[in-house]
Amino acid sequence: MNYSLAKKFTFGSLMMFALPTTIMMIFTSLYTIIDGVFVSRFVGTNALSSINIVYPAINIVLGIAVMFSTGSCAIVAKKMGEGKAEEARASFTSIIYLNIIVGAVTAVLGNLFAAPIVRLLGASDLLMSDCITYMRWQMAFAPALMLQILFQMYFITEGRPGLGLFLTILAGLSNAVLDYILIVPLKLGVAGAAIATVIGYMIPAVFGLIYFAFSRKALWLVKPRLSAAELKETLINGSSEMVTNLSSGIITFLFNLLMMHYAGEDGVAAITIIQYSQFLLNALYMGFSQGVSPVISYNYGSRNTKQLKQVFKTSLIFTGVTSFLVFATAQLAGGIIVTIFAHPGTAVYDLARHGFMVFSFGYLFSGVNIFSSALFTALSNGRVSAVISFVRTLCLIVLCLLLLPLIMGLDGVWLAVPVAEAGGFLLCLFFLKRHAKTYSYI
Repeated sequence: MNYSLAKKFTFGSLMMFALPTTIMMIFTSLYTIIDGVFVSRFVGTNALSSINIVYPAINIVLGIAVMFSTGSCAIVAKKMGEGKAEEARASFTSIIYLNIIVGAVTAVLGNLFAAPIVRLLGASDLLMSDCITYMRWQMAFAPALMLQILFQMYFITEGRPGLGLFLTILAGLSNAVLDYILIVPLKLGVAGAAIATVIGYMIPAVFGLIYFAFSRKALWLVKPRLSAAELKETLINGSSEMVTNLSSGIITFLFNLLMMHYAGEDGVAAITIIQYSQFLLNALYMGFSQGVSPVISYNYGSRNTKQLKQVFKTSLIFTGVTSFLVFATAQLAGGIIVTIFAHPGTAVYDLARHGFMVFSFGYLFSGVNIFSSALFTALSNGRVSAVISFVRTLCLIVLCLLLLPLIMGLDGVWLAVPVAEAGGFLLCLFFLKRHAKTYSYI
């Protein structure tokens, strides 16, 4: 078998291999951002706030999907590296079925309990109707969202990252076109944004099912077989990525509460704009990390230490340099980015622009932090990866959100993420040094 992950990777070839996934993650992040742009411009900032209120619930679905995809991908790629192709296919098929079942249960529960869930998430009477509408559409298509995330990872493992990129771009373009049609001429408001997004989910989900049902390249659907031990390993391996997504939902919830307290509904809209910008800029690191993860898993499984060291060195250089470039972009073009969502001179614009200048200092550290977590997942050390994610994306941020606003007021809210990312960076350096000899990546 001419398996793509087995080839020798240079700096340039690794960049090219990870590029489709990086672009794919950027387009994936654009799903929510495009909704936000059209909703804020053509419906209003209250509708934009409604979408952000629902976001923590969507993050639970994303967290489960990412846990299954990254956790199982590390196992499947490692089995491929060990020459156990049939076992890899059986595990792969089992994860697909598991995603569909969990997604279906989520769809039913999310629709039955939409109203109490969004009320719990902080929806006011003014926002309640739009929140319920957006929630029900998103939850109804939870299986498609979960399969989309799964297939994004497995197109890489299959050695077809370009195919995943094509499908993601197609889905993103359809989302943008449908957003315009449903929100502007048809005036469907938040419902139009939700419908456009879930149709975008369906494109890669349906194609992925068809592709892996008939493909005979490296992975295809076979009789499912997943032991309890493998399922446990999948959950542990992917737990860090799940924690990252669940933490994002929890942090969004806390941000919404704090901003409502300090700045009202304009404050919620402002933090929504900043978080949308964070999705887009962090997609660069997340896409690259996902792109190189199967390469790391494969070379670890095949005991190719020389190649593993090269991939690690290249990845660290890339994340370090891009962290600075992303920070510089945020500082220089922060006002332009905010203008996409809010008109200059408005209260929302002024709040978001000032907040973004402070918030963006976190980008100096987040690149290495995201890669470090993905590295240990790829090396099947889900425990270390989970500790990094849990401390960085939940413990430190919650602590900062609880303490800094008491000392600094609204500026303390903006500073919470940069301070937490700096603490997470120190933790990552500790683990990278501690496990260097164990995994021979240095």
